[in-house]
Formats: sequence, C-alpha cells, structure tokens
Amino acid sequence: MDKLRFGTAGIPLSTPESNTSNGIRHLRQLGLDSMELEFVRSVNLSEEKAKEVNEVRKKEDVSLTCHGSYFINLNSKEPQKVGASRARVLQAAKIANMAGAWSLTFHAAYYLGMEKEAVYSKVKEEIKKIVDELKNDGNPIWIRPETTGKPTQWGSYSEVIRLSQELDQVQPCVDFAHLHARTNGAYNTLEEFRKVLVDIEDGLGRHALDNMHIHLSGIAYGEKGEKHHLFLRDSDMNYKDLLKVLKEFKVKGSVVCESPNLEEDALILKNYYDKL
Repeated sequence: MDKLRFGTAGIPLSTPESNTSNGIRHLRQLGLDSMELEFVRSVNLSEEKAKEVNEVRKKEDVSLTCHGSYFINLNSKEPQKVGASRARVLQAAKIANMAGAWSLTFHAAYYLGMEKEAVYSKVKEEIKKIVDELKNDGNPIWIRPETTGKPTQWGSYSEVIRLSQELDQVQPCVDFAHLHARTNGAYNTLEEFRKVLVDIEDGLGRHALDNMHIHLSGIAYGEKGEKHHLFLRDSDMNYKDLLKVLKEFKVKGSVVCESPNLEEDALILKNYYDKL
C-alpha cells in the first residue's frame, strides 16, 4: 500500500442516493480515502455492479476492503454449516475482488467450549481450503481472520498472527477496539499498541505492517468482552496514542472506522493522524 488510508465501514451515512458507487464518490468529497464493503448480511453487489464499483474506486483513488458474512463458524459441529461458511467467504471474496477490494476480513469461528489448539487446527484446515480455491480461481485477495471482541470467539491476535505465518494469502485484520474489549480494558496504552505491532513485524515481517487492515471505533465492554460499538467520544478507546504508534511504525494500509457515526469518527481519526 502507498500510505495509511482512513475510511468507513460501509457507505457513509451522509451519502445522497445511497449506493456503493455514490458512497465512494461522497467519501472522497469528505476527504476520506478508504471504504469497506459490508457483505455482513449478504453479498449485496452483482458482478456487473462490482465492476462498476471498481471503475469508480480507481477514478476516485479510494482503497476498498471487505467484511464478509456474520454467519460464519469454521468450527461448527455440523459439517454442512462449515461448508456453508466456506462458501460465504468464497462468494464474498469473488465479488470483493471484482470490485477492486484488496482485503477480506471475517470472524472465523467460536471455541464452543473446545480445547483451543483443536479449534486452531480446524480453523487452519478450513481456511487452507478457502485459500486453495482462491488460488485455483486466480483471486489474489488477502484473507484476514479478524481479532475478535469476545473470549468465546476464536481470534486472539496471537492466533491470527500464527495462522498468517502458516498459510499463504492470509494476514491479520487487527481490530484494536476488539483487542481492548476482549481483554476487558487492556491493549489501550502506547506500550501495548507498540507490542502488537512489534509482534506482527517479528512474526510476519515488514510486509505485514505495509499492508495492514485495521478496524477502530469506540467500544463498550465488560468481563465477557465486547458489548457494542460506541462513538469515540463516548468510549475510553485511547485512539490518539494508537495513531501515534501507527505513525511511529510507518504503518500502511487501511484504517476502517466502525463507530456508529462512521464518517464523523473516521474524519476525527484521519485529521488527528494527519496533524501528527
């Protein structure tokens, strides 16, 4: 990636005649330069529309990422649900790539009370099948299991780094709000943010920091982890120190704002970062 870009999780709320192409144009007018396609409930672009989106994206110089389905559990005890989960990832990856997105994230699995190493092995097996199929199709999109916000969900940042070491075409999506919530308030200081980036660089090389897919928002949490997203101003998320560390490490890629006010907080993040 050429730099660290900032944008919204989905079409900006203030977009006139809301659709993906108009969202990209409006996002650019706001001064943002990245947007995430939200395929969380369904893949909501046809192949024809995806090609149109890619043309608009190129014209506006907007970087696209994608969030896949919420209905994924690669560790389900029911084989048909695992197969359906893989199919959802692959369908999102196909359309996202056609739209010009470079990175696809999703919540990979739940532990379901099982031993963590067994769950890791299962997730690895299923994501390898996904990557093998993408390679067969000539689809280069990065597959990015997301760091998750609850301890019951597979996806600690060490698990995601390890998986990225062991599989081709896999890199982490680091949701810093989720890291903060998963640990009931940790991962919110300069030193902790630095540790995450050092661990990523040590584990995956400089390339990983040059191509980061980051989620950030305000977040409500408790002992069981994430509750819901908040406006930055209503949360204790130490985004200013995080942005300082991202600049210190010369991180490149996309910061996707998932706060409920989308573009408002995305602009707060971008404007603060630009002044550093």
